[in-house]
Amino acid sequence: MLDVPRELVQHVARLLRAERLAMGTRPGTRALTCFYQAVLVLVWFRKGEDKTTLGASFGVSRATAYRYVAEAVRVLAAQTPTLHDALARVAADGWSHVILDGKLFDTDRVAETTTSVKGETIDAWYSGKHRDFGANIQAVMRPDGLPIWTSDVMPGHLHDLTCAQNLDVTGALTGPPRTCTYRRWPTPATRALARASTPRTSSPPMAAASPSTTAPTTPYFDPCDA
Repeated sequence: MLDVPRELVQHVARLLRAERLAMGTRPGTRALTCFYQAVLVLVWFRKGEDKTTLGASFGVSRATAYRYVAEAVRVLAAQTPTLHDALARVAADGWSHVILDGKLFDTDRVAETTTSVKGETIDAWYSGKHRDFGANIQAVMRPDGLPIWTSDVMPGHLHDLTCAQNLDVTGALTGPPRTCTYRRWPTPATRALARASTPRTSSPPMAAASPSTTAPTTPYFDPCDA
């Protein structure tokens, strides 16, 4: 038994059917129907079983199981919204803020190398922070933690903030469509970005004015004021 809604299986099956029609696949030439391919793929997503065992349980070969999973991943990835579309939906739904965070996903050792900021040759996919090989993926999440957008894979040696800047995530967060109005809660990454963008001055520091009791304590960004 697969503990996912039947509507989800049917939705994935419809996407796979559209893909087969676009590729010109003739009826009856596939080992599994779109519905059972969807079930196979969702079992793999849900349980992460070995594809040889997974294929055997559906009566297909290991190579076919790999091909079916890869095809479904490609079809599902094509449905993902762009970053600006995701932020526009967040604003339309009235969420108070979004969360930007990155995660390192374990990978096998990769032979690709790159040059560090110190001019040394290093492994591009090795994270010194995690002391392991991995791929960095950035995600923008709703306040309840549900991801609404994920980035393409980035080499593991890059810092989260560097990945966000290279992918222009920080630019999208500070300059969304004019119809968007939402709060951005300060995070270590955004604080670091703010410090890096603050110009230095040789003038002595001035005494700060006492904060107003009516001023909001949460940074608020309204792009319509820009």
